[in-house]
Amino acid sequence: MAGHSKWKQIKRKKAVTDSRRASSWTKVIREITIAAKAGGGDPGGNPRLRTAIDAAKAVNMPAENIDRAIKKGTGELEGGNIEEVAYEGYGPGGAALFIEATTDNPHRTVADIRHAFSRNGGNLGTTNSVAWMFDRKGQLYIDATRHDEERTLETALEAGAEDFVREGDQYVVSTSPTDIHAVQDALRAGGVKIDEAELAMVPKNTVKVEGRDAEALLKLIEVLEELDDVSKVFSNFDIDSELAEAAN
Repeated sequence: MAGHSKWKQIKRKKAVTDSRRASSWTKVIREITIAAKAGGGDPGGNPRLRTAIDAAKAVNMPAENIDRAIKKGTGELEGGNIEEVAYEGYGPGGAALFIEATTDNPHRTVADIRHAFSRNGGNLGTTNSVAWMFDRKGQLYIDATRHDEERTLETALEAGAEDFVREGDQYVVSTSPTDIHAVQDALRAGGVKIDEAELAMVPKNTVKVEGRDAEALLKLIEVLEELDDVSKVFSNFDIDSELAEAAN
């Protein structure tokens, strides 16, 4: 089991997820604001904003909250002094970690992240210490138990997907960042339900992590994701299915 998509499966089964609404809404609102600030308030011309709005709807965020977050990002409303920061480091077993955060106080955020690393067997690194190990991709997650693999694969590839793999009980469709919505729309038109869509940092290669190192790594990722300022954590770890199941 490798990296970010596997961690998402573990989270779902452990219920360590964004179903904790207050935390989820805070992170989604910040992402909408950042996306609108970076690329404008029109989701039709801003793929990142459209993805953020989809995520907001998935957690039942009211339309007025979404609209307010967009206007903060475009400067139509005050309160858009949120900035995007990234942190990089290594966890137990030598796994690379790339952390995306949104914050109004970077000094607080880096202190919290450094503390999480030091308490859980990791080391916070410098800028670009691990970023080169990842590529930015669009990723779509689909319930493999509900959709035929061959048909889903064919639809995704015809729409421009770059990769399609089955990982456990889900299909993971990878696209270029600019093609994510074209592929998403094609799959939906074909009757395929998309459980989640995101722009992710996908590892070019993976690192095998075993035993106590694997357990400690999963704990570190969990602690990092529980921080209010942390949006997402990406890693290049590869762990055995048995250990992942034990973590659930």
